[in-house]
Amino acid sequence: MRIVIAPDKFKGSLDAAEVCAHLAAGIRAVLPAAEICTAPMADGGEGTVDAAIAAGFARRTRQVTGPLGAPVHASFALRDDQAVIELAAASGLLLIDEPDRDALAADTRGTGELIAAALDEGARRIVLAVGGSASTDGGTGILKALGAKFLDAAGRVLAPGGGALHTLDRIDLAGFDPRIFKTDIVLASDVDHLLTGDFGAARVFAPQKGASESQVELLEAGLQRLAEVVRGLLPGVPDHAISPGAGAAGGVGFGALAMLGARRRAGAEIVAEVIDLAGLVQGAAHRADLVITGEGSFDAQSLGGKTPMGVLGVARELGVPTVLVCGRALGGAEVWRDAGFSACHAVSELAPDAATSMRDAGVYLERIGSEIARTLV
Repeated sequence: MRIVIAPDKFKGSLDAAEVCAHLAAGIRAVLPAAEICTAPMADGGEGTVDAAIAAGFARRTRQVTGPLGAPVHASFALRDDQAVIELAAASGLLLIDEPDRDALAADTRGTGELIAAALDEGARRIVLAVGGSASTDGGTGILKALGAKFLDAAGRVLAPGGGALHTLDRIDLAGFDPRIFKTDIVLASDVDHLLTGDFGAARVFAPQKGASESQVELLEAGLQRLAEVVRGLLPGVPDHAISPGAGAAGGVGFGALAMLGARRRAGAEIVAEVIDLAGLVQGAAHRADLVITGEGSFDAQSLGGKTPMGVLGVARELGVPTVLVCGRALGGAEVWRDAGFSACHAVSELAPDAATSMRDAGVYLERIGSEIARTLV
């Protein structure tokens, strides 16, 4: 019996590796001879670097510029010429205490410094996971760290963050790192928002980062100006301001697509590729008999490309049944059954209340692991 366990984190309770460990312990209690392969997963947000490291990538840690300028230590994953970087590790909202959040000044320079560090290590393919951004700078901080200069009409360098972008006059690329143009950059993102407009980066996401109504409109004007200047700078390049995903991470999607030549992929899909989930399910000598995946909350949004659906897609291609394990499943059995899962187990069905479900998730996951194993005896 060969079982692959490939879940995402249970947010606020357990990381993906812990979910794997508890499910595996429950399975082994019933099937001690089973071959269990664990593969912590992520959907291109928090946990993406850890998933790569669990799959054999090396951890590299650097001191970089945090979202408000103070130094932070951030890690990326590296194997051969491929690097995996999480924007949130260097430029994330959670790096700033809530009273100190500054939606106008926050920027992404630290993420650009991680990209430069990966290039220094020989990376020629970079997967950039862009969830959890603190800023709305259109990716200009990343570009500054790679040598671009953003100047106003007087030739002065703009202050960090999206708050000054409305004064942008021109972009100087004379010192831009040429290694970028020989690097395959993959934007791991499931966000479809455009750069500007009512469903753009500023108006949808900036309020979550502490922006007031007036600040939202200032950031919106800045992103509009950035798109205008980039169109003039790169007349032969498609207008990525209207590309799906341009609004991801405060406009980092736009900066990456337009200026770094990035291509966008669904987060769970690219993470599965990075960790070679298909190879793990296929196995060297024996294909898996069962795949187990899951996340904290499975709902309609999960059907749009979150980790469980990404794992299900890989397993289905190989003809392996997939069981869903989650903290709670919303929408009834028809949701997970119609999606293609062979069974669903939810912690909420065992725990007496939500608080206990979160606190003792590991205990319940071990019980669920044993329940799944008993169906295989």
